[in-house]
Amino acid sequence: MTVRYRCRYCDTELGTLPFNEEETIRKLHLFEVGEIEEFIEKDELGVTTVHCICEHCEESLRQFPDYYALKKWIQ
Repeated sequence: MTVRYRCRYCDTELGTLPFNEEETIRKLHLFEVGEIEEFIEKDELGVTTVHCICEHCEESLRQFPDYYALKKWIQ
């Protein structure tokens, strides 16, 4: 099984990595309750997607920090 990584702002697919469920569950305890639902999504087909940020969007947010208030600022 693999995990897809997508930018949460521009929806660009950043890549996929092998998924080890036992190892991942151990790492997830670092998140606070409610944070996991914001960053990790599992669809009805069982595909796990982690929403992160790409380099382009990260640079834009550094230049324009007001964009943090918007969920989607790239159209």
